[in-house]
Amino acid sequence: MNAYHAGELAVQRRMGQAEIAARVGRMIRTEIPAAAAAFLSEQPMIVLAATDDAGRVWASLVTGPAGFVHAEDDQTITVEALPVPGDPLHDVLRRPGRQVGMIAIEPQTRRRMRVNGSVQPAATGLRIHPDQVYSNCPKYIARRHVDEVADVASPAVVRRADVLDERLQRIVARADTFFIGSADPEGNADASHRGGNPGFLQVLSPNRLRWPDYRGNSMFMTLGNISANPRCGLLIPDWETGTTLQLTGTAEIVWDGGVAGSQCSVEFTVDEVIELTDVSPLRWGQAELSPANPD
Repeated sequence: MNAYHAGELAVQRRMGQAEIAARVGRMIRTEIPAAAAAFLSEQPMIVLAATDDAGRVWASLVTGPAGFVHAEDDQTITVEALPVPGDPLHDVLRRPGRQVGMIAIEPQTRRRMRVNGSVQPAATGLRIHPDQVYSNCPKYIARRHVDEVADVASPAVVRRADVLDERLQRIVARADTFFIGSADPEGNADASHRGGNPGFLQVLSPNRLRWPDYRGNSMFMTLGNISANPRCGLLIPDWETGTTLQLTGTAEIVWDGGVAGSQCSVEFTVDEVIELTDVSPLRWGQAELSPANPD
C-alpha cells in the first residue's frame, strides 16, 4: 500500500523527488515506536489540525504538564486536554472518528514528530489511533527555552475578524514560526511546521499572505494536500504571552518565482481570523533562529 495519496505523488513528481519520497516514506509507521512514545511523554505542548463541520481546516495549540500526551500502547495516544474554549476545534475533536493531524515539537532541541489518525473522545480529552507516525529533521526550527510557566486562571478572550488589521499584520510579519493544518479531500488531516527568518511569512494585503516553501523531507504532505484540497489553516503562536492567532482559508501553490532557497511559494487567502489570549501558560525566551534558514 502506498503511503501517499494522489496529490502528494503529483507534487513529488513535479519536484523531481519521487524516488527520494519513496525511500523516506518507508519510515512511516502505523504503530508508535518506543522512542516516539518516550518523546511524546516529555512534551508540554502539541498542535492539532482538523476540519470543522463546514470543511474549514484549523490548527490549534494544546498544552499541559509533561505526560499529558502519552502512548497507552503502540496503537493509542491519549491527550489529556482539548483546545481551549473558544477554539474552533474545541468541540470538533470530541466527535468520534474525526480525522486529526498532530505535531509534537520540542523547540529547545529542534526535535519534532508527526502523527495522523482518527480520534475518539476520552474522559479529559481525546485518544488518537494513528494511521501514520513519523519524525522530521530539525531544519528551520527556531530554538527556544521555557522561561516561565504562568498561572493562567482566566478564560481565553476571543477576538474574531475576517481580515488582518494593521496590528495583526505586524504580528504575522514578525513571526519566525507558524504551523499549518491541511487535509486531503476525504478530510485526512495533517499538522506541520514552517519556520524561517522574521518576515518569511509575508503580508501581501489584509486578506492575503505568502510564504516560501523550503526544501524538506521530500514527502510533500502539506503541498500534496493543498494541491488536492486548497483549504488549510495557520496557527501563529506568540511565544512570550501564550496568545495564538488562527487563520483559516485557502492556499494556492505558486510554482515559479520563489525566493532564494525555496522550491516554490504558497499564497494564502484569509477567510476568518481568531485571536485567543492565554491559550498556553508557557512563556518562552528569545529565539535562536535555525542555521538552515535561507538568508
